[in-house]
Amino acid sequence: MGMSSTDDIIIRRLGPDDVDAFRRIRLEALRLNPTAFASTFEDWARFDDGEWLRRLTDNPAFAVLDGAEPVALMGYVRERSSNARHRATVVMVYVREVMRGAGFAKRLLDVLTRHARAQGIGQLELGVNSQNEPARRLYEREGYTVIGCIPAATIVDGVAMDEVLMMRRID
Repeated sequence: MGMSSTDDIIIRRLGPDDVDAFRRIRLEALRLNPTAFASTFEDWARFDDGEWLRRLTDNPAFAVLDGAEPVALMGYVRERSSNARHRATVVMVYVREVMRGAGFAKRLLDVLTRHARAQGIGQLELGVNSQNEPARRLYEREGYTVIGCIPAATIVDGVAMDEVLMMRRID
């Protein structure tokens, strides 16, 4: 699929009717960027339709859509405990390689942040692979601060990777 004009690009929350698009972009992310996520392609590839729908509807997921084609994804998982419901973790962050550098991650993060704030969330947290400098710089530009590091947070193909923990107050 070729690049279309930016007129065809929309950013919105995915709903139950978007499960196929969600499956496509999530599996692409896991396949092409295995070191970026705790989950693996194999973990998600075996989900049945019901599990894909549950993953999409239990927590908000937002996508950049180029026409009908998802080219970027981002979601959040809210803490469920009463005393921690003001917190959520940003998850599933992915922008298709040919779309990187065009500001889509920032725009997705803006949409996600507005949605989270409207839901009464006051603090967003995330983990980023310590070797992923572009992502870390994006989050720092957007007001996230480093609050710690988990050594060997993930092990991919026998290689241990540290995860930098970051957070931002949004209330």
